[in-house]
Amino acid sequence: MNLIRSRDYTAERAWGALDIARLDDISVCLHWTDQPYLWHVNDGEEVFAVMDGRVRMHWREQGDEHAVLLEPGDIFHARIGTEHRAEPLGVARILVIERAGSI
Repeated sequence: MNLIRSRDYTAERAWGALDIARLDDISVCLHWTDQPYLWHVNDGEEVFAVMDGRVRMHWREQGDEHAVLLEPGDIFHARIGTEHRAEPLGVARILVIERAGSI
């Protein structure tokens, strides 16, 4: 049994992660950040759940850029091949579920 209070988690650097679980080849990590992440494409699907703070999620589809504001409790699913980046508005804590070793 392990209880994690996400609102209390901090890291030494932006996108620092607390490894919570490894489910076969899937990692579950809690990230703390106050800086945007780079544009990237994962080699698998990725799920973001905003635990604390607000995050503007950007993604590109067929050359068009889109964005949505995620609030605590919101979940974003990036399908395989979706170019995307997360931009926190202030400090945010995000639960990320993805293939282990993905960027």
